[in-house]
Amino acid sequence: MTTSDGRDRTPSERVDVCVVGSGPAGALVARELADAGYEVVVLEAGPRFDREERLERMERTIRPAWDSGDVWGMGGERDAYRSTGPRHYPLNQARVKGVGGSTLHWQGMVMRLHEEDFRRRSVDGVGVDWPISYDDLRPFYADAEAAMGVAGASDNPFAPPREEPFPLPAFEPSYSDALFAEACERLGVATHTVPNARNSEPNDDRSACVGYGTCKPVCPSGAKYSADYTADAAEAAGARIVDRVPVQRLVTSSDGSRVEAAVYATPDGSEYRQAARQFVVAAGGVETPRLLLLSADTDRGHPDGLANSSGWVGRGFMDHLFVGAGGRLDRRTRQNHVGFLTSESHAFYDEPGRATEGTDGSIPPSDADLGPIKLEFLNYAGPSPVELAMDAREFGDDLLDGLRDAYGTHIAMGGLVGQLPRKENRVTLDRSRTDDHGNPVPDVQWGLDDRTERTIERALDIQKRVLRELGATVETTVGHDTTGPAFHQMGATRMAADPSEGVVNGRLRTHDVSNLSLVGSSVFATSGAMNPTLTIAALALKCASHLDEDL
Repeated sequence: MTTSDGRDRTPSERVDVCVVGSGPAGALVARELADAGYEVVVLEAGPRFDREERLERMERTIRPAWDSGDVWGMGGERDAYRSTGPRHYPLNQARVKGVGGSTLHWQGMVMRLHEEDFRRRSVDGVGVDWPISYDDLRPFYADAEAAMGVAGASDNPFAPPREEPFPLPAFEPSYSDALFAEACERLGVATHTVPNARNSEPNDDRSACVGYGTCKPVCPSGAKYSADYTADAAEAAGARIVDRVPVQRLVTSSDGSRVEAAVYATPDGSEYRQAARQFVVAAGGVETPRLLLLSADTDRGHPDGLANSSGWVGRGFMDHLFVGAGGRLDRRTRQNHVGFLTSESHAFYDEPGRATEGTDGSIPPSDADLGPIKLEFLNYAGPSPVELAMDAREFGDDLLDGLRDAYGTHIAMGGLVGQLPRKENRVTLDRSRTDDHGNPVPDVQWGLDDRTERTIERALDIQKRVLRELGATVETTVGHDTTGPAFHQMGATRMAADPSEGVVNGRLRTHDVSNLSLVGSSVFATSGAMNPTLTIAALALKCASHLDEDL
């Protein structure tokens, strides 16, 4: 059947691999397996976005009548959700359904998890250990950096070991980063570059960064990596990508041991079944567990959701908490000249309670039980001149004088704090509300524990001390009641060696269903405090390697 947009969305004959989702995880799996000669079909819930429209989308972001949801068409019945936990979780604020997934509007920071992140129970006595180690993932991290074209430098004294250089040279620190570096040096806080998945020089037929400064929610130049480029490579290698076909459920064999087909809906409401030898779900941190829950089948041995004999599907949901402090200096900071982070500090990551060794006013240690803290130095702190001008009541010279007074002296720090997996933080189904196909919507039930709250307090204290050392007047803070998620949805189909303690094993294969693999941040056993996309990509490449062995 060919629809009004000219695309054929009827199923292929039984293929080797069916992938659900075309974000970084799904696109990388599809590319790897198509390159290896396998027949691959990718089913994507959202549309293909025309790259020629990205400049127009960027222009929308600076106009007050639009918001980030409008830019990528999120919202409405298709994307309905609930959040009934202790804290509201604004799910649609930072996700995109479409070819490329949420990398279409991500920030582009790509760090490796630290070695201790994989053995949190062994090191700290909290959380759980992953069934894999950093060394298991190390070669896939390198391949993921190459696939994304990561720009970076080996100047981070706290980073885990690596042998190979970054594919592209690092971006130079921004002017405001140089200001921070002076204050941090006096406090004994080491600073270093940020690995970025954006071109510091022309690469992969895409330009170097040209500084639009609208990286999130859209990069018009294509300098920042997004998974639609990998999807293009998968198609060039022979994979078939079908857009606007949300998968409704997975259907298993009569004994429930294997998935036989993915049932998907087309824009006109028709349903089809895509058969395959192997299935990979890469639908994101919330939609992956939701699909498993929607695939419950009592008659075939999955009464509580597919691959859910452990009861962990949907449970253990985690995110990173954003913590921030900002203020003003009595000098120009060149704010907003760079739209992404160029410097950070992992000084308090593996030992968040440690003291620094500055010459004056050193940051004292904390004896509290804390999680990892990642500090960020924000180049884009404070309001933009466009925002100020649009909100101003003055005109002409009065407006110009007001802009000169209000703009250009802001400076800020940010940071990520991780949280541990808890059963009560979960993704479940809300059967009181349905989406545009009549399926129960996801309900994200999310809250913070005491350890996370203490870590937020520690991160905020460190940030204030750095700002004061810099000579800034601290005017705003984000923490405790004002903090929110970083939109790094993790853990709701977690990895575990013991089938009773998780959903997938170290090969990313579900414990209960022999031909079903899950990739993405939903398989994270613990959260760390690093942006998760590079680890998502590395796990996807690891999964593809195992599937290549098994097919």
